[in-house]
Amino acid sequence: MTATVAADKKDSITFPVTGMTCAACQARVQRALSAEPGVIDASVNLLTNSAAVRYDPASVSPQQLIDAVRATGYDAELPAADESSLGADSAQVEAETREARLLATKATVSVLAGALAMLLSMLRMGNALVNYELLGLTSVILAWAGRDIYRRAWKALRHRSADMNTLVTLGTGSAFVYSVVATLAPSLFARNGIAPDVYYEAVVFIIGLVLAGRAIEARARRKTSEALRKLVTLLPSTARVERGSDWIDKPLSQVVSGDTIVVRPGERIAVDGTIIDGASEVDESMLTGEPLPVAKTLGSKVVGGTFNTTGAFRYRATSVGAESVLARIVKLMRDAQSSRAPIQRLADRVSAVFVPVVVSIAIITFLAWYFLADTAALPRAIAAAVSVLIIACPCAMGLAVPTAVMVATGRGAELGLLIKGGEILQRAGDVNTVVLDKTGTVTEGIPSVGRVIAIGAVEEDQILTAAASLERHSEHPVGTAIVRAAGERGVRFEPVVDFQSHTGSGVTGMVSGRRVAVGNAQLMRELRIDAGAAEKSVVARSIAGASELFVAIDDRVAGIIIVTDAIRPSSREAVERLEQMGIDVLLLTGDRRSTAESVAKAAGIARVVAEVLPRDKVMEIRALQEKGRVVAMVGDGINDAPALAQADVGVSMPKGTDIAIEASDIALMRSDLRGVPTAISLSRQTMVTMKQNLFWAFVYNVIGIPIAAGVLYPVTGLMLSPIIASAAMALSSVSVVTNSLRLRSVRLP
Repeated sequence: MTATVAADKKDSITFPVTGMTCAACQARVQRALSAEPGVIDASVNLLTNSAAVRYDPASVSPQQLIDAVRATGYDAELPAADESSLGADSAQVEAETREARLLATKATVSVLAGALAMLLSMLRMGNALVNYELLGLTSVILAWAGRDIYRRAWKALRHRSADMNTLVTLGTGSAFVYSVVATLAPSLFARNGIAPDVYYEAVVFIIGLVLAGRAIEARARRKTSEALRKLVTLLPSTARVERGSDWIDKPLSQVVSGDTIVVRPGERIAVDGTIIDGASEVDESMLTGEPLPVAKTLGSKVVGGTFNTTGAFRYRATSVGAESVLARIVKLMRDAQSSRAPIQRLADRVSAVFVPVVVSIAIITFLAWYFLADTAALPRAIAAAVSVLIIACPCAMGLAVPTAVMVATGRGAELGLLIKGGEILQRAGDVNTVVLDKTGTVTEGIPSVGRVIAIGAVEEDQILTAAASLERHSEHPVGTAIVRAAGERGVRFEPVVDFQSHTGSGVTGMVSGRRVAVGNAQLMRELRIDAGAAEKSVVARSIAGASELFVAIDDRVAGIIIVTDAIRPSSREAVERLEQMGIDVLLLTGDRRSTAESVAKAAGIARVVAEVLPRDKVMEIRALQEKGRVVAMVGDGINDAPALAQADVGVSMPKGTDIAIEASDIALMRSDLRGVPTAISLSRQTMVTMKQNLFWAFVYNVIGIPIAAGVLYPVTGLMLSPIIASAAMALSSVSVVTNSLRLRSVRLP
């Protein structure tokens, strides 16, 4: 089950909903779920045929949510126990493929039957025997190809609702009943001066074209989720696992954490793990979008689904099943593609009243033609009313936004961007200010010790020993750099007690009985240690663009460690692209102002806010928002988590392979700041596509329904054939999906 328990004890679940065919269906299911006590928010997606619900488990259970959906006339079921695994996704792909093929078969047979019916009607017009033959042919098509349409319409009626199936059923049903009466009792028409015409070919053609539209739509839907399907199929079915002195091929579902696995050249890596023997180069393009293979040696992490190119190696499995990187990516994408963009609310409001309004218009059309037509009033009234019912297409409105969201999130994944939903897509397009963290964002995030400066009588190795002994207990990258430098110099590590981390400023503790503090000037001020003389020494002797850490022993500054961190080669280009898009860029860091300004100058950033703690970053972003700015914060997702959460759009840089950082809205899967302008550009293009889709979906109905009703007849003398109406209806939703698919090839920076 796709369920997570948050800090507020709220759960979430995503489950399949079957039987939905249009925006009216989607709106009804969503209203039913939202009305359940304990439901915080519900999102129903017509494209993925799923519902995502966030709820209070103390007030409502998952089974009650399923029952609420079923009460509306649609079917739903709890997800399987292995729903979070990639096997469930493979099964879903197969089911969608089978459905598309069945729809295509039914559509093809129905259209061919419609062509045969039309040919028979033209060659033997008025022949009673032909009418009986057409009755038999039409009955077979309705019972086989149209069965699901009528069954769903009946379920909707039983639940006092209506949808697209209702419109098709009313249209084809009225034409069929009229034709049956004309076939079985033609004298009833003759006595009233009405020709006993039949509309069997129209009924069959309408069913065929409706199904053809759904078949094309289903095929196009599969294209929208192509990126997700590619990810699902990346894993091999087995892994070669070490068992004593032998190797056995083990099904992937049976591999457990701790297993030793061997990978040969040209094979895909089965599960996540760490290399314990051998070396190779691994193609990680499915993760990062970067085509160049990455060198892997002893201790390197590897990810399931990536491709081993040249060498062979053994590695120990660390994350399997739902905990693997690939499974987490698939879950993020699946959740994103099931989400809704705020712009969808406009279509929801229209969909809520759409079917009743269309039925009302059809009734008015029938009455107008019946009482006002000069000749053949009844046949004309039926034809016009059927055309109105058939041409109306709430499908297009329901697909307008989710198709764009699905294609865009898939395209983002191909570009190394994980965008967590439709709301994020819409919000990112409005961003006009991007705030960048320094370490690990603008810079490489791989610090190294450049110099150790001794102050007074303490030697450099003593300074490094005290600092490294303390930093061994810290997970900060700067601490790691100091420990690595100490190891390279061969200095010893001393025992530490009372270790304490000071967020954003440094660490303190007792090292071999002496008080030691390692951190920035802010930490020295907090501890009331005079660092004035040392700061002057830094100005005179530090490396440009580097960070300075003061090392205090027994409340006196004993030395300074200069830590360097190279700027990412792509940072300046990313900043230039953002500025070309009309976006302001700000560097926000806890480092010294001189260091921050040096980095900002190299990256082309004009505005710098330095020497701020993590909590102050939140205040800076809030101040920008209060000025009306829409802010995106880009950081490493660790110390920057509060700022990422405060920003309108939080963007996280990758930390190894840990890309699913909860605080962010967009996760970059490669360490390249150019992903930020790409994400914003993709969002803007997606919003354009959504608006185009909604415009054409609405305009289609605004224009099509009056034409079907016959408003052009007084001027042109022409009426819209129900067959043409059904073709136009089928093409409307297909056009929306096709327009969304253009996002797969749109040019992005």
